[in-house]
Amino acid sequence: QVQLVESGGGSVQAGDSLRLSCVASGVANCRSKMGWYRQAPGKERELVALITRGERIEYAEPVKGRFTISRDNTKNTAYLQMNNLQPGDTAVYVCRIDAPYTHWGQGTQVTVSS
Repeated sequence: QVQLVESGGGSVQAGDSLRLSCVASGVANCRSKMGWYRQAPGKERELVALITRGERIEYAEPVKGRFTISRDNTKNTAYLQMNNLQPGDTAVYVCRIDAPYTHWGQGTQVTVSS
C-alpha cells in the first residue's frame, strides 16, 4: 500500500523560506513521477512542481525562480524548497506520486503573512 507523508509546513512571514518533504512508502519504483500541488481556500488544486521518472522538472509560472523540487531516491523522498514566500503561496501543499497509479498525501499547511 502506497502512502505519502508530507512535512515541513508552517506559518512564516513574506520573504521567508520553507522546505517541504514527502516520504513515500510501499513504492516499488522509487523513481516514479512525483509532484507537489497546492490548494488555497475557495480555489481548485493546482500544480506547483513535478519531477518525472526521467528527472524532467516542471514548475508552475507563479513559482518559477522561487521554488525548487528535488528528490532523494535512496530515501523515497521528494522535497520542495520554497524561497521568497508570498501571501499568495498560502495553501495546503499536497504530494502526489504516480506509482503507477496516482496516490495523494494528506497535505501540509503553508501560511504566509505580509
